[in-house]
Amino acid sequence: MSTQMLDQPAAMPNRAVELTLLLVLAGLWGGSYTFIKLGVETIPPLTLITARTLIAGLVLLVVIRWRGLRLPRDPATWRMFLVQAGLNSVVPFTLIAWAERSVDAGLATILSSTSPIFVVLLSCLSVSAERLTGLRLAGIAAGLAGTVLIVGAQAMTGFGEQLWAQLALVAASVCYGGAALFGRSFKGLDPIMPAAGSLFCGALVLLPLSLMLDRPWTLSPSAQSIQALIALSLVSTALAFVIYFRLIARLGSVATTSVAYLRVPAGVLIGMVFLGEALAPTAWAGLVLVIGGVLAMTLPLRNRAAAG
Repeated sequence: MSTQMLDQPAAMPNRAVELTLLLVLAGLWGGSYTFIKLGVETIPPLTLITARTLIAGLVLLVVIRWRGLRLPRDPATWRMFLVQAGLNSVVPFTLIAWAERSVDAGLATILSSTSPIFVVLLSCLSVSAERLTGLRLAGIAAGLAGTVLIVGAQAMTGFGEQLWAQLALVAASVCYGGAALFGRSFKGLDPIMPAAGSLFCGALVLLPLSLMLDRPWTLSPSAQSIQALIALSLVSTALAFVIYFRLIARLGSVATTSVAYLRVPAGVLIGMVFLGEALAPTAWAGLVLVIGGVLAMTLPLRNRAAAG
């Protein structure tokens, strides 16, 4: 059998369900940047992310107990949870929260949508990489181009002005790419397990740092920041992570990271409905590119059995 067929996404009886969940995940994560922006107004980034992971992890632990399940107890699985926590929450959450204090939202959105590119690059180093067809590569390119058009090419005019913050956003995308690939290791687990385990590990890493550096008991966060933190924790983290790990197992890492493109129109739609924001003139063309790119990235791969 061809080595290209290693680690293919699991067969799905109803692919429409997974694609619907992909759209839901895009909406959940599309709103997270707004929540973060509101949260860091009066809560330091490190403490915001610590509280985000801790609240989300505790909520999922309660759900696990309610369902009559138990988290794995073997050290090997918890070491994997710890690695996933670093890639999927501790490092990228902190980098994004810090960067959003100085980078414009439009440029932040574009830079944060590059994770599918890094999935491809990191896949080249992986022994068990998913097969990357020309169609999927074209989908990645179309999605990134569509993202720029939706946000507005003028957003790129600020590129390089806040270099370290922009590099932090790119580094976060690299982490997300690595997390999507590493997340395939949890295929045998209920999706809530790696979601809860990785968040709990992330909180254990971040909490001492928050206590030492920010002294959160001295803070006076606004009601708006607290509300944003709660929404960020429950909706954009706890619920989103469960969906994310299910999609990693069902769609594969490349297809799941296409959510990085879908959350752009989701975020724009949120801005139009709730903030009265106007679309960029090129947004409709960008939307067509994003949809086409996502479809190309999520089309099921055909199994090609090779003799010998």
